[in-house]
Amino acid sequence: MRQFNDRVVLQALRVHGSLPKAELARLTGLTAQTIGLITARLDEDQLLTREAPVRGRVGQPSVPIGLNPDGAFAVGIKIGRRSADWLLVDFLGHVRQRIVLDYPFPDAATLLPAIEANLNRLLDGLGALRSRVVGVGVAAPFQLGGWHRMLGLTEAQAHDWSQIDLATEVQALTELPVSYAKDTSAACVAELLQGRGRELHSFLYLFMDTFVGGGLVINSHLHRGVNGNAGAVASLPLQVAVPGVKELPPQLISQASLWDLEQRFREHALDPMAAYDARAMQAPWLPHTREWIDRAALALAHCIVAGTAFLDVEAVVIDGVVASDLLRDLWARTGDALKAYNLEGLQGLPRLELGSIGSDARALGGALLPLHACFAPDRDVFLKV
Repeated sequence: MRQFNDRVVLQALRVHGSLPKAELARLTGLTAQTIGLITARLDEDQLLTREAPVRGRVGQPSVPIGLNPDGAFAVGIKIGRRSADWLLVDFLGHVRQRIVLDYPFPDAATLLPAIEANLNRLLDGLGALRSRVVGVGVAAPFQLGGWHRMLGLTEAQAHDWSQIDLATEVQALTELPVSYAKDTSAACVAELLQGRGRELHSFLYLFMDTFVGGGLVINSHLHRGVNGNAGAVASLPLQVAVPGVKELPPQLISQASLWDLEQRFREHALDPMAAYDARAMQAPWLPHTREWIDRAALALAHCIVAGTAFLDVEAVVIDGVVASDLLRDLWARTGDALKAYNLEGLQGLPRLELGSIGSDARALGGALLPLHACFAPDRDVFLKV
């Protein structure tokens, strides 16, 4: 494990980009001599690059130091309800290669061999750099539960999924260390480390997918919760439960998920997969999309006010696998819906922000987990410098 001060220097470079040694010393609070020893050590490990000297100032020209993109790699694997993604991510968090596999259901008999084959395909493609891969991060939904009926799946398929220990199964396929997180928590990690999280310290994260999901960041740290399931907004009830009434209150998942938009398209003989691309904002899909946005925005506004009462975060970030125009309209309509709430007792509402990662968020977040476990400061994986 790398020394703590080494990790602090790497984190400063990750957050601020290339910097001269003097600026590194100022940001980290380390002495110039310590910075010199650390950068020499990291240079020897091929984790740094040196840029052209900056001249024009008094004294010796300064040489900016940055992270070497080829210094380390990780693979992120997103296991979705209808598709899986494999991303090869470099030391800067940039996606180098991707593989996508579509399927009707993540059946273990076909999924696990595909995970192994595509993982090895990405690793083999690195050639001599393969030894610089530090780990694999897997992002997947914890369970389908009773929601499997929405996807038209059988009880047996849902049961089989609940019996899979993905972390253990994937670890058996590789000698690399494997990290595991709920899919939307992994997406939240991507936003925290590569997106709006660079400027936000605490936020509730909402991710629009087949099923809506979420994550939670407190003090620039992903809050997982006791069971790793913090931010499970899909289960949020939208009405008060009445004892003795058989019908259960609807949950957020039923009104703010793309599954609902798919059903609207199907009812009008339109391709339901348009919910995930630019066609959703074009004729003949657009009128049905607008109806869904109005309904989903009301449900999201309820979620945000309830979340504010418990969490008191500075922002709510909304992202998803949808077209940017649809996401922006949903964001604006949700902001309008929030105006109808009684905020007595609350210190105002958090800022409503658009996410910046999009459909890659879950797999990218998966890849960032092992990268930051290896190179971020030990006392806080997500410490900002």
